[in-house]
Amino acid sequence: MTALERENASDYLEGLMEGFVAYDGNWRMTYMNAAGERILGRRREDVLGKTWHQAFPHAVGNPVDQMYQRVMRTRTGERMEYFYPHYDRWLEISASPVRTGGVGVYFRDISDRKRAEQALHESEARFRTLADSAPVLIWVNGLQGCEYVNRGYLEFAGVAESDVQGYDWAKLVHSEDRDAYLQIYLDALREKRRYAAQCRLRRHDGEYRWMQVVGVPRYSADGELLGMAGVCADITEMKAAEAALRENDRRKDEFLATLAHELRNPLAPIRSGLQVLRVTPAGSEASQQAMGMMERQLHHLVRLLDDLMEVSRVTQGQVRLRKEVVDVADAVHAALEASRPFMSAAAHQLELDLPPEPVRVLADPVRLAQVLSNLVNNAAKYTPDGGRISISARCERGRAVVQVRDNGIGIAPEMLKRVFEKFARLPGAVERSHGGLGIGLSLARTLVELHGGTLQARSEGEGKGAEFVVSLPALAPPPPPQEPGR
Repeated sequence: MTALERENASDYLEGLMEGFVAYDGNWRMTYMNAAGERILGRRREDVLGKTWHQAFPHAVGNPVDQMYQRVMRTRTGERMEYFYPHYDRWLEISASPVRTGGVGVYFRDISDRKRAEQALHESEARFRTLADSAPVLIWVNGLQGCEYVNRGYLEFAGVAESDVQGYDWAKLVHSEDRDAYLQIYLDALREKRRYAAQCRLRRHDGEYRWMQVVGVPRYSADGELLGMAGVCADITEMKAAEAALRENDRRKDEFLATLAHELRNPLAPIRSGLQVLRVTPAGSEASQQAMGMMERQLHHLVRLLDDLMEVSRVTQGQVRLRKEVVDVADAVHAALEASRPFMSAAAHQLELDLPPEPVRVLADPVRLAQVLSNLVNNAAKYTPDGGRISISARCERGRAVVQVRDNGIGIAPEMLKRVFEKFARLPGAVERSHGGLGIGLSLARTLVELHGGTLQARSEGEGKGAEFVVSLPALAPPPPPQEPGR
């Protein structure tokens, strides 16, 4: 190389923004440009002529030193990025062999870029941590399909993270919701606007869950549309609550209609009785009949109001049980005494099967008789005239079991789950005489549960009768009396 060529090369190297140093075959530094001085914080006169290890003893054995040794040995160039703790900065270093037998090294400060990358990495890590811990499904779609979902989404759909790119998320949407939802999604994507929709998504176990889906368009730095990002929040419980509210409203309306019907039935005869009393002499047979009829109807009104007050007390937890040792047979007889007028009016046949030995329970005798009376009244209500009602009691595995069966209209399977709900009534109950308000069975189950027992309903379907089973903890029989002298 001529002197002019060397001068031109030196000018070129001095004008570089990157640092440059040259070593001969014995690792002596033969050149360092101005950028090298600035980046490394060393003056040329302090390092030129020194070996690599003499000039930079802190670098002995580090990865950069190892790379230099390989380049010198293999005569093949290498490149690496390395954080120098000594300088507290990142350097991008390229080492190449030169024809004279040494090594030339270019290096530049990339600390700003690496800090930006680290900040971006930390930001992405924070986002992933927040996204993975969020109680919603988070997704990011490109124009060609899915690009990212959070851990909640992966677990919900049963998808591996490696399968997310391009995942066909639309197949999770319920078939009945898919067309409408996709139209909403595509319209929002085309119009570059936010959207909100509700649909059912299939979970990995096959169960569908109602989701509130909100999506927003996403753009590149230059404003180009990239796709959509959004969240899916599980609203299945909210949907169920809404359905329950609608059902409660329906049942409330039905109850009010029933109450009006039940109140109208006794009021009409009472009004007729008053008209009779106005036109007949006091003490006459007609007036006596009218008085008797009015008393019966008034008793019916009182019973309806008592039922309403009773269910209100139970709902508010104001019922106090006065427990004592009760023979189940005595409770059955007390219930029959209260219910016999209803059965007699419909000419029902009664079958009674009580155990010869006492079956004792710790219970409130009035409340227990009320439970059984409600069950018998219910059987009478839904059994046609002349039908059969049977009551049996027994002790079974430490439990006192009372069964009330009838051969009446039965209970449909879908209604069997609801018979104990407040104000629940079988279809056609309003038209039946003494239909009641639909609170007897609900009240009976609550009272049984307050005694630590259970009340179950069974039926093989409509027209096949029904059976209600009360089960209470039975008391152990008393020990037999000892003979005198023993």
